[in-house]
Amino acid sequence: MPLYVFRKDNMLTVEHLTKKYGRRTVVNDLSFTADKGEILGLLGPNGAGKSTTMNMLTGYIAPDSGSIILDDRDLTNPKNRKKVLIGYMPEVPPLYNDMTVREYLLFAAELKGIKHSLRKEKVSSLMEQTSVTDVKDRLIKNLSKGYRQRVGFACAILGDPELIILDEPTAGLDPRQIVAMREMILSLKKDHLVILSSHILSEIEEVCDHVLIISKGKLVLSDNTEHLLEEHDESLEDVFLELTEDEQEENTKESEPLSSRFEDEEGSEEEAEDENIDELTDDSDEEERSDDTDDDDYDDDDEEDDE
Repeated sequence: MPLYVFRKDNMLTVEHLTKKYGRRTVVNDLSFTADKGEILGLLGPNGAGKSTTMNMLTGYIAPDSGSIILDDRDLTNPKNRKKVLIGYMPEVPPLYNDMTVREYLLFAAELKGIKHSLRKEKVSSLMEQTSVTDVKDRLIKNLSKGYRQRVGFACAILGDPELIILDEPTAGLDPRQIVAMREMILSLKKDHLVILSSHILSEIEEVCDHVLIISKGKLVLSDNTEHLLEEHDESLEDVFLELTEDEQEENTKESEPLSSRFEDEEGSEEEAEDENIDELTDDSDEEERSDDTDDDDYDDDDEEDDE
């Protein structure tokens, strides 16, 4: 099965997306498609290029090459980017702690260009949808982790964006909060395209229709979730570990300097230092013996002079 299949009339088409930092290629020729009504799971080890990919999709950073077509508009062209088109929830939502929930969402509505006459109504509806109405007048800094995540989620979907990108939306939540967040994500499926990044593979299995796995910046798998599990006859976790094994080994090697990478070199250096110390000690002993001999000779000369 090919890694990706381009379909006609896709809502989102990503082609040959590439991003480099210096000599390092973080995202390498990434291509995939997705459509409205889908929840797309984006998986990969730490450092695989997931966050960079999401940042390019949102327009936060520009790719070095490639295209991102959303509803026939190339988002790599700054003129085509509109804040209301894309909702983004990073792993740690950028909330203003000294605002109340209601104040913050009204402020976000203004930034997203929602008409003044519609803001209060839309924010009230959104708070009801995300179950934060009971804390609407509380300062954000006094909210629990679960409520803060909900406020970040509410901000992401404010303005009814076509594309919604969620980065680890359930991070740090307790089991009950995770279930509530999953239900909110699934409720978006009908009218939106959702891209979900998570390290909780069971969550991807339950929520996502399609899975992309990235390793070393490259797409190594793109498949329907149900078909993937049937074809491989194993869990998504097994498939993930198999496809990203090389990257995990590299990450292990990169972590060695903290403990044992230079142990041999340090051992050699210590041995060399010991040898140098021994040599210096030997030299010092020889010098002392030489000094003693000189002193004896000097004493003998003095006795001869006395005679």
